Amino acid sequence: MNWQAVDFDWNQIRAFLATVEEGSFSAAARALGSTQPTLSRQITALESQLEITLFQRGRRGMVLTAAGAELMDHVRAMADAATRVSLVASGQSLAAKGLVTITATSFTATRFLPRIVQAVALEAPGIEIEISASNDVRDLNKREADIALRHARPEHPDLIARQVHEMPAFLYAHKAWLDHVGRPQKLEDLAGLSFIGFDRPDRVEAGLAERGLPIRRQDVHYRSDSGEVILELVRAGLGISVLPTLIAEDFDELEPVLPEAFSVTVPTWLVTHSELRTSSRVRIVFDLIAKAFAQTKTGGP
Repeated sequence: MNWQAVDFDWNQIRAFLATVEEGSFSAAARALGSTQPTLSRQITALESQLEITLFQRGRRGMVLTAAGAELMDHVRAMADAATRVSLVASGQSLAAKGLVTITATSFTATRFLPRIVQAVALEAPGIEIEISASNDVRDLNKREADIALRHARPEHPDLIARQVHEMPAFLYAHKAWLDHVGRPQKLEDLAGLSFIGFDRPDRVEAGLAERGLPIRRQDVHYRSDSGEVILELVRAGLGISVLPTLIAEDFDELEPVLPEAFSVTVPTWLVTHSELRTSSRVRIVFDLIAKAFAQTKTGGP
């Protein structure tokens, strides 16, 4: 090993990689929890150490040079190796204390996770919990979260996934809104009614058409990527949408629409990285989540 050839600072490499992937010093600084001047100094120092120019600076921002681009594959490999070291080290931790980060959709985080945190507090008070309530899929391989609750089974071979729940979902609308527009008697009656979507209108149309719903793009009057926002739009009497029964049944003003004709099942997958499953604190939280979902009813209108 030529130790003289590897005497550069890893923080400088990390600053370079973050700047390329985030697109600017300011965005990279936010991602790393640093400051723009600090990142600028780190990259300048790296350029001096390597005796190459990594970025061309100009009025329109920075442009990665050919020399910088040639380094990127190697830098990404270093970052992957560093992440692997962190995963293995975390997985070998035997202490039932420290931080466990859980990511879940806003619905799941609001409905299920508080009582799971209560159970963790009783069984392992040394464990800290951070909850990321977001519909964005966090990358467990990059340690963006320790545990994820997802509604689709992950395909990556390094992830451990267990289906812990199935939740039925039906069409729901406000009773007063149904009084006004009339209660559909068959699926065809849904055509032309105001629909509240959970994605872009074209995707909503395609997804519901596969399930026999005659919802057209122009019928999707409102949409949000937040389940809680969709719920509140339905409660405000603005249209009809698909809601999990366990959520909708808490609100007496909501009424299921054609439950015999339409329903979907929403699975919940509990996921962690295989390297982290041997971590005492991750295993405790993982098992408590699985136990809590096993005790949760499925429900139905």
